[in-house]
Amino acid sequence: MAITLEKMRADIAEMIGEEPEAIGLDDNLMDLGLDSMRLMNLILIWQEAGIDPDFGEFAESFTLAAWWDAVQARQAAKPDAAG
Repeated sequence: MAITLEKMRADIAEMIGEEPEAIGLDDNLMDLGLDSMRLMNLILIWQEAGIDPDFGEFAESFTLAAWWDAVQARQAAKPDAAG
C-alpha cells in the first residue's frame, strides 16, 4: 500500500490536533507541536501502511516536504509486492 502526501498530512494533523489544510509543505512541524514521541507514533502508523521510514532521516528535517521526499524515495525503491 502506497502512502500519499494527503494521508501523511492528515496523519500529522490528527497527531497535533490541527486541520490538514493548516499544514503547509514547508512548515516546521515542531513549531506546530510535533515532538519526537509523536514522530515515533507517526512512523509506526506509516510502517503499518507498508513503508519503513527512518526516524533519523525524518528527525533531520521537520517539514512535510522533506518527509514526503523521503517516503517517495522509499516507495520507489520498494519492489512491488503484487508483481
